[in-house]
Amino acid sequence: MIKQRLNPYILLFFSLLLTMGALQAQTVKELEQQRKQALQNLEMTSKMLKETKKSQKSSLNKLTIISKNINERKTLIKNIGTEISKLDQQIGQLNQEKVRLEGNLKALKADYARLVEEAHINRSLYAKIMFVLSAKSFDQSYRRLRYLQEFSDYRKLQVYKIEGIKVQIEHKNDSLQVHKTTKVKVVKQKETEAKILTKDQKKEKVLLTDLQKKEKKLRDDLKVQQKKAAELNNKIERLIAEEIRKAEAKRAASEKKKLAEEQATEKKHAADEAKTSKTGTKKDSKITSEAYKPATNPSVSLLTKEETLISGNFERNQGRLPWPTSNGFISGHFGIHEHPVLKHVTTNNKGIYIQTPVGSSARAVFEGVVTQRFSIPGSNNAVIIQHGNYRTVYANLTQIFVREGDRVTAKQAIGKIYTDDERDNKTEVYFQVWNGKKLQNPESWIAR
Repeated sequence: MIKQRLNPYILLFFSLLLTMGALQAQTVKELEQQRKQALQNLEMTSKMLKETKKSQKSSLNKLTIISKNINERKTLIKNIGTEISKLDQQIGQLNQEKVRLEGNLKALKADYARLVEEAHINRSLYAKIMFVLSAKSFDQSYRRLRYLQEFSDYRKLQVYKIEGIKVQIEHKNDSLQVHKTTKVKVVKQKETEAKILTKDQKKEKVLLTDLQKKEKKLRDDLKVQQKKAAELNNKIERLIAEEIRKAEAKRAASEKKKLAEEQATEKKHAADEAKTSKTGTKKDSKITSEAYKPATNPSVSLLTKEETLISGNFERNQGRLPWPTSNGFISGHFGIHEHPVLKHVTTNNKGIYIQTPVGSSARAVFEGVVTQRFSIPGSNNAVIIQHGNYRTVYANLTQIFVREGDRVTAKQAIGKIYTDDERDNKTEVYFQVWNGKKLQNPESWIAR
């Protein structure tokens, strides 16, 4: 009876302990995943840096990639530090739990030894029968019989507990070994990354010093780039404004036609009523009038039902949209920023620049319709995709894989990104997000 009643509770206790251990391990696992992701990012930027080494000259592009490398490595080292602290915490907790379990095991074994000793004294069947029959009453005999049964069940229960705690101690030992091995590996990796970081910081300092000596050339290059960017941004703004104007005109014409048809229906209805009144036939004019009353709407709908649906879905995915490249990093952030080399010089980006390995393609961040594909001398090709009231722009493409009017899906390749041989094989896409005629910060829309 007691055995059947207590065993489920013991199993529940063990399962709770294992669940708690799993939850704690999950946090370490997440940190490990972040470390692996940071290493992948560093592998990508290191590959891009190797592509620039074909030219031994110092360049702004090299400085950008090295700076990105340094930031990624600092983040990696910080995450590794957090992971080590978490592992230390886990090892401490596991040691405490192991000591507690070993104490419980020792107490259970001592209790079980006492039970075995008592059972040995009263081991004969004759002694048990005499113990029951020597009672003064039947009720006392029954209680003695139950005591013997419960005593036996309790001994068996102690065995279950001892075996269960042994299993837990074994699990704790395994977990401790895994955590200690992981910690040794991670500590070594942190030391290695710290050494590489020091080397990269020295390279960055040398590059920065060298580039500062070329201030005039950098200023001239910046003027050319800003002029091209301004031409591209103005072209995009005009095209989007023209698209919206045409859509509004088309929908206004549609509403005007609908209104004219409704007015014609009303006139016909009025003529029919006049004819009916002359012939003397009476009808319920109120009911007839309501039946022919047109459903007019003074406001012009700017979007179709399908466009409204897509627009709403796009908006609900803010901060979760995929990147316009399969990999890469943001080499130029949205808005006004200080120049990395030139003092007292700022750049104002109307979108973001994403640098990616050579041979990469740009991809749509959401389903939509291609409304524009155009080119500007010196800025290569660009594509505009409409997502209801929203639009995304992808510029600095060479080959374009889509045509105007094509429906595209999320992550569909739309064009190959241009690689500039004269600028250390720099492969960079320019990306914008628009809400109607209002420019958005793309970084608030794509996943981090």
